[in-house]
Amino acid sequence: MSIDKSLRRKNSLARTRNVLTRAERIETMKKEERWGDGRSPYGLPKTKVLKIVVKKAKKEKKEDEEADAAKK
Repeated sequence: MSIDKSLRRKNSLARTRNVLTRAERIETMKKEERWGDGRSPYGLPKTKVLKIVVKKAKKEKKEDEEADAAKK
């Protein structure tokens, strides 16, 4: 059964996930040079999940525009 659209959270995909898929874990290990070719994709070690912080630049721009308009 699916959730009605009115009951869904708007930022459900915006927050960071604390569990990575197997493919994402392998990609992370390749970037860190911890993955060897021919290695089994099963029994992978844990990998840290980096939290990405989104800055609120839009709000500051609006305030700057309002301040400029007020000065004129």
